[in-house]
Amino acid sequence: MQEEYVILVNEDNEELGTMPKMEAHEKAVLHRAFSVFVMNNQGETMLQQRAAEKYHSPLLWTNTCCSHQRLGESNIEAGKRRLQEEMGFVTELKELFSFVYKAPFDNGLTEHELDHVLIGTYAGEPHINPEEVANWKWMKPAAIKEDIQRHPENYTAWFKIIFEKFYNHLIHNAA
Repeated sequence: MQEEYVILVNEDNEELGTMPKMEAHEKAVLHRAFSVFVMNNQGETMLQQRAAEKYHSPLLWTNTCCSHQRLGESNIEAGKRRLQEEMGFVTELKELFSFVYKAPFDNGLTEHELDHVLIGTYAGEPHINPEEVANWKWMKPAAIKEDIQRHPENYTAWFKIIFEKFYNHLIHNAA
């Protein structure tokens, strides 16, 4: 399997170079990432449960998909690529906002990312990649917020951070 690289950036999203993904997570170096939220026409958000074989946060619930951009790839292109790879479909995406966060894991790795949050709509069922995704479900954002408060151990560290910002964006930008 080919080693994946991440794009190192500063807080202004200026590229500083690349580094192997695992090394960046071991050293907690700031790098570019994206998080996709797919919603349906009932206002529900598609969540995925990470596959049991994932090297961190296995079987935890998180947003529709997330990953890292490749060199020369736009945020939207990266989001569509990963949506197809993990969930088996593609939809139009738009960027909502970006922010920096840092989330350490029990295994010694740390996500330190400039995360670009993307949104899209889709009404069908995904065709999940079992190497990436164990399960999926639709949930209303208010129900997600409540479940995170009751059962934070069921969700990825980054999702708890990102979802709060996503939820506030939905509330403050409701049509």
